[in-house]
Amino acid sequence: MAGDVFVHPNALNESESIGRGTRIWAFAHIMRGAVVRTDCNIGDHSFIESGADVGNGVTIKNGVCIWEGVKIEDFVFIGPGVMFTNDRYPRSPRAPVAQERYSKKENWLLPTLIREGASIGAKAVILAGVTIGRYATVAAGALVARNVPDFSLVAGNPAVAIGHVCMCGHPLPASLECISCDRVYEKIDGQLRLRGEEGAAE
Repeated sequence: MAGDVFVHPNALNESESIGRGTRIWAFAHIMRGAVVRTDCNIGDHSFIESGADVGNGVTIKNGVCIWEGVKIEDFVFIGPGVMFTNDRYPRSPRAPVAQERYSKKENWLLPTLIREGASIGAKAVILAGVTIGRYATVAAGALVARNVPDFSLVAGNPAVAIGHVCMCGHPLPASLECISCDRVYEKIDGQLRLRGEEGAAE
């Protein structure tokens, strides 16, 4: 663990893989085997399980649960109370009927990927196995059950696309020209990308 990591006296950090400049606040718990990279901010009462992977510059607000199999790329924002999952058909592993299934992780563990710059609003639920695209935004309280394309804005239960958002976070008008930062987007093969950026919508 880097020497300039801040861990609040009331936090529990068991991980040796915490990057420089990361701050871990009161009553957060990071388990051994979790990876949190540089310049992250981990809010109060958050929990990061062994096998979770958090990128650089990620903001995790209070009361977030991040389980094994969840990978979060750089500069993601995760709002308060966001809940991830990693098993589509959960049963107690201690139940006799489920013990065989839970004897191997590949039988039940579904990886989830949150790509660079995405934002997830407060109290959203992210079901196992989905990918949330680059700079996408998930509205507060949404239930995400399927993949979210780059720059998409999704809301509802289950979450559906209701528009597009700019890298800066503002909703995009029909012209796909951001009125906040003047970035211009285009649709190629049905997917949005920043004009002139190669491979942004792959």
